[in-house]
Amino acid sequence: MNMFARRMRASAAAAVFCLSAAIPGWALADPMRVAFGDIATVESLHLLAALERAKEKGVDVQVTFLKSEDIAAQAVVSGQADIGVGGPYALLQKVKAPIRIFMQLSKLQFYPVVNSEAYKEWKDLDGQEIAVHSRGSGTEAIMKLMADKNGIKYSNISYVPGAEVRTGALLQGNVKATIVDSSGKRVLEKEAPGKFIFLPLGEVSATDEALFANTEYLQKNQKDIEILVESILTTWREVAADPKAAIALRDKYKLLPDATPEMVADIEPYFTEAAATLPLNGGGEDAARDDFEFYTISGALEGKPAELKVEDFWDLTALNAVLAKTGTK
Repeated sequence: MNMFARRMRASAAAAVFCLSAAIPGWALADPMRVAFGDIATVESLHLLAALERAKEKGVDVQVTFLKSEDIAAQAVVSGQADIGVGGPYALLQKVKAPIRIFMQLSKLQFYPVVNSEAYKEWKDLDGQEIAVHSRGSGTEAIMKLMADKNGIKYSNISYVPGAEVRTGALLQGNVKATIVDSSGKRVLEKEAPGKFIFLPLGEVSATDEALFANTEYLQKNQKDIEILVESILTTWREVAADPKAAIALRDKYKLLPDATPEMVADIEPYFTEAAATLPLNGGGEDAARDDFEFYTISGALEGKPAELKVEDFWDLTALNAVLAKTGTK
């Protein structure tokens, strides 16, 4: 799942109208309100467990799953949510929204893939349609970057939220070129061996998903933010050290109760592969500078990477305080 930069697609007035319908009752809520622009899946299991740990430490976390990351970002900007999950770089730079990223959750780990009956290599996608997660997402950034590197231009970019949805669309023949996560890659290899070709990507180092919040909220709720950050770091380090820990956490907190046997069986393989993309130090300044390099090349950010200031995009106060206590890895 997982995060890249997100662009606003609605005016402030439209956002407020949309959110009033999408998140009834949030305006008067007191708890830490987290807006997640996706559905709960195996890929988000460790984050859900970390949120439960924060609850155990006294933070009243309430998560609402929304239909897109755009709406989740709008919720944070409008004040109807406190924390969002995503990568709002374009929102920060182009809209100058009063929000800051305060922790990296994951690095990009995606696989461009095509139906071998239609395409064989990047050049074949010149003038063709592709599908990505959402406008301004890391998946879109990767596909645009690879188009630039390979001297091609897509005829259209379709937005299909959910890697599992895009994986299903590939298997059904409704999509012939897209980008999936590691779980989707394994499904395609298992269900239709040889039918799909994974295109070369090269080295990409950038944020996939991050946590961000309004600057005022970060200032007024630093202790709660620190508890949240520490809960996440603790969970990330456990899962990276032993992917089976994700299964134990699911059982302990009774997470994903509707998961199918196939989803449960995918937990350990997914986290075994994802372990390398889990930032055990929350990203910090190094992650921000990697993002500047990637997102300026892909077009989600404007300007020269060296001239972009970390403090214009990130607030490292809580993360640095937690790292001073837990140490770095």
